[in-house]
Amino acid sequence: MDDVKSPKRRSAKTRSRIVKAAQGLFVVRGYAGTTFQLVADAAEVSVQTVYFHYGTKSQLLKHVVDVASAGDDEPVPLLRRPWFAALQSAEDPMEVVRGWVHQSGVILDRVAPILAVVRDAAAGDADMATQWAVNSEQRHTAHGQVVAILDRLHALRPGLTGERATDITVGLLSPDLFLVMTRECGWPPAQWEDWSADQLSHALLPS
Repeated sequence: MDDVKSPKRRSAKTRSRIVKAAQGLFVVRGYAGTTFQLVADAAEVSVQTVYFHYGTKSQLLKHVVDVASAGDDEPVPLLRRPWFAALQSAEDPMEVVRGWVHQSGVILDRVAPILAVVRDAAAGDADMATQWAVNSEQRHTAHGQVVAILDRLHALRPGLTGERATDITVGLLSPDLFLVMTRECGWPPAQWEDWSADQLSHALLPS
């Protein structure tokens, strides 16, 4: 049995090295400036190995984004993770807001820099434009699910629609704003989290 699993484990470790190397290169050099040869050299594998696992640079970047979003390479969507199930069962709206902001900060700390690469490349690359649109739709869907929890608890501010509440959440917890506050302004993630939770609760919940 170990002999059967060993190649799979080796393959997983190889993919992990490739993804880690690619993420660092994409963030520093951008999409256009990152080549499979550079990734292969940084991951200490052959360029043929990178092509074997990912085929195209756009597929590699997509996988880098997926791993950064989830924090691992497991085929379990974010909204099926145990921490999201805990939010769904919460009865206190502030617990939902603060729990979602906390998890968003953990995710954004990993994924916001690489999403900026996708955003910047989208203007001149059709594959990246498609990737950016997919990532944007995924963010809207995720934030909409949290708004739905608040709506189910009858916790939204009077007159605030679910659509409007989702738009506000998407904006306040956007990767761009996260990078501005934590990178440009130098806020520690905990400070961003406290501020974002206060802003979001004020915008969504009754006074």
